[in-house]
Amino acid sequence: MALKSYFYGLLSTYIGVFVRPGDRVIYVDPDDETPRTVSRHAESRVLRVFSPTTPGTSSIAPLTSLVSAREWRPDYIVVDGNIHVLEDVQALLSKVQRVCVKHTRVILLTYSSLWRPVLRFATLLGIRRGIPVENWLAPSDVVNFATLTGLEVIQREPRILLPIYVPLLSGLLNRWIAPLPFWRMFCLMNITILRPRVEDRGPSNMSVSVVVPARDEAGNIQPLFERMPTMGPNDEIILVEGHSEDETWKEIQRCREVYKDRFRIKISRQDGVGKADAVYKGFAMADNEILMILDSDLSVAPEELPRFYEVIASGMGEFVNGSRLVYPMEKQAMRFLNMTVNKFFAWAFSYVLGQDLKDTLCGTKVLLRSDWERIHSHREFFGNFDPFGDFDLLFGASRLGMKTVEVPIRYRARTYGETSISRWRHGLLLFQMLAFSARRLKFV
Repeated sequence: MALKSYFYGLLSTYIGVFVRPGDRVIYVDPDDETPRTVSRHAESRVLRVFSPTTPGTSSIAPLTSLVSAREWRPDYIVVDGNIHVLEDVQALLSKVQRVCVKHTRVILLTYSSLWRPVLRFATLLGIRRGIPVENWLAPSDVVNFATLTGLEVIQREPRILLPIYVPLLSGLLNRWIAPLPFWRMFCLMNITILRPRVEDRGPSNMSVSVVVPARDEAGNIQPLFERMPTMGPNDEIILVEGHSEDETWKEIQRCREVYKDRFRIKISRQDGVGKADAVYKGFAMADNEILMILDSDLSVAPEELPRFYEVIASGMGEFVNGSRLVYPMEKQAMRFLNMTVNKFFAWAFSYVLGQDLKDTLCGTKVLLRSDWERIHSHREFFGNFDPFGDFDLLFGASRLGMKTVEVPIRYRARTYGETSISRWRHGLLLFQMLAFSARRLKFV
């Protein structure tokens, strides 16, 4: 029992990375033993249902209560080892998919086939309870079953190198070694995050709130309005000025009067400091379903924004990130050292977040307001020291299992003003945020 307690305690910790206080969780247990805790957050609301373990039948009638649970609008459905004991994995996942609403994420727990001899030996010794039927599925099999049942794999996290407790050694192996790239292939468990696959929604009637933080960018305000495209039926532009030393605020006020018949325009001056403070104030002022961040230096052209709109409105992605590192850049748009640092952080953050990203430092990011509200409600999980806001969004989206899609854009040199980015000071801060998020998401 002590061995099982340690093992399931680890699983609870790993699931707790995703499941948050107050989340609605459906726990699909592979048998009718006493259900285990699915999260270290006792405040999470859990509905438990059971699936059969008896071989010789493909019926999953005991899961009828699962289908009726869709009205509960679950945030997570935890499928705990069920695919190893069922003759019809596809039928189970099909029922799970029918329970999902748009924001639901499925957490699928599976064993690695590399551990099959070890687990069978443990069964012979009586350490592990015998299972009458065992399906050993490779990650590619999981992807295929997801495709067959209307689900989509978002990320996979291998976990646990030592499933029994050995003082000092267990913590070293399971927390610090298991997440490392080479050692991940030897882990016992695979924790796979899936979402319901979104079909083409057709033409969208969603509107956009474009949030533009602006500090010392007076020469870019009028070009911003002149070049801003129309995307939704009721778009709005929100400018938040940040203690400028030039005429930015006066120019914002002037342009609001000039362009008020063409756009819905909201303006404000930020209370705090930093881009994050300005962006979050703009988000709070927004009325529309889609939130976009556009830097006022116009290094990402406003004309590129419809590409982001198409991705988010169609459901192809839930968090849309610009990528400046695909197309050739204009001269002086990014220095060589900055380019090198960007590529390093793209690799490092991709590893921590569990999704491949080419450019994590691009300021143009797009998401739904409802998802922003879910991210912001638990922002403290990643600390409170991100002055840019980009990484709060990236980390929060990863924790929610949101599908991130990158849109390649052409990065342009600024034509007015100077960057406020300090390569060394902000570079050090990025390292601190990377280390903090790694402790929260990867090395737990």
